[in-house]
Amino acid sequence: MSDAEWASVRGLLPVPGWLAGRGGRPEGYCHRQMIDAIRYLVDNGIKRRSMPSDFPPWPRVSAFFARWRDAGLGAELHDRLRDAVRRAEGRDREPTAAVTDSQSVKADATVAHASRGFDAGKKINGRKRHVLTDTLGLLLAVLVTPASTTDRDAARPLLPAARDCFGRLARVWADGGYTGHLVDWSAAQLGVDLDIVRRSDDMRGFQVLPRRWVVERSFAWCLRSRRLVRDYERRTDTSETVVLWSMTMLMSRRLAARHQQSPAPTETTAA
Repeated sequence: MSDAEWASVRGLLPVPGWLAGRGGRPEGYCHRQMIDAIRYLVDNGIKRRSMPSDFPPWPRVSAFFARWRDAGLGAELHDRLRDAVRRAEGRDREPTAAVTDSQSVKADATVAHASRGFDAGKKINGRKRHVLTDTLGLLLAVLVTPASTTDRDAARPLLPAARDCFGRLARVWADGGYTGHLVDWSAAQLGVDLDIVRRSDDMRGFQVLPRRWVVERSFAWCLRSRRLVRDYERRTDTSETVVLWSMTMLMSRRLAARHQQSPAPTETTAA
């Protein structure tokens, strides 16, 4: 991280238990070193054992990553950064509308057979990332399943979880894969209007579809991180955490750039 990014992130970090007086062992490395190591891992797609020597030892980085994943601290940092970006864009903290879609990716040999599947539509043997983003393309929720899971089945746990976190959520745009009983179920059980943006049957070639392009752009942002080009993780919650860290990098850079571009306050003298 640059100094500007660290200034944007530092105040949003979860406070460790030992620092807040809740007990526990003090950490041997500062958070900036550990976060830089995780960002390097996610951004470059390296093996954990291939961590460069100027970072902390890879077992310590791996333990830090697992501890933050299991305690939900990585998700907490991500959500705080998202709230900061939304405020900087003049939006409320809680969105009222969202966009959902899925992305199938090939799985490495390290992925167990029980957590992978075959997407017959895209001919991919691996996993599927189901995401929900706001209208800015920022991540609201992510769910990783075997690639054989349909979009409608994955939306059953994804939408209620998002509705619990964002009480003002009232409309979700989706593609044709979410049609059917899910539309009525979402309106009756969640109070969320599921708006299907269909692709015309006579459409030829590429054409930007209203609202749906937002989540497609979010997928493109994530694929800038080489760790996400293919799924290498043994556990699905680890894959979800890697997606969160990828979006964390995007948002911290955006906040740092906005801070650097903001004009410096001018001094005024009393008359």
